[in-house]
Amino acid sequence: MPGPLLHLGATVLCAHGGQATPSAPMPRVLVSGQPVATQAAPYLVAGCAFSPPQGNGPCVTAQWIVAATRVFAAGQPVLLMSGQAICAPTGTPLMPVAAQTRVIGT
Repeated sequence: MPGPLLHLGATVLCAHGGQATPSAPMPRVLVSGQPVATQAAPYLVAGCAFSPPQGNGPCVTAQWIVAATRVFAAGQPVLLMSGQAICAPTGTPLMPVAAQTRVIGT
């Protein structure tokens, strides 16, 4: 699915409202003046409000399972707003909310 590329300043939230950021954005490839995110590095989640009395706690990290198939940075697929990620340890998705709109990938 085509979609805008995700970058360091993109707004990405876990299903419980926690802010997710890439742990290692690609500094050599910029969109809107910010490094792009690739599938190789997980996202870190801060501020997840999920805290069940029993269970698997708040979202801490997330790994993207669907990324670009035709756009790469340093040999790694870049992340798209239309991609899919799963948070650990909860298994809930990440939701890209806002990103730059100039560069579209597939």
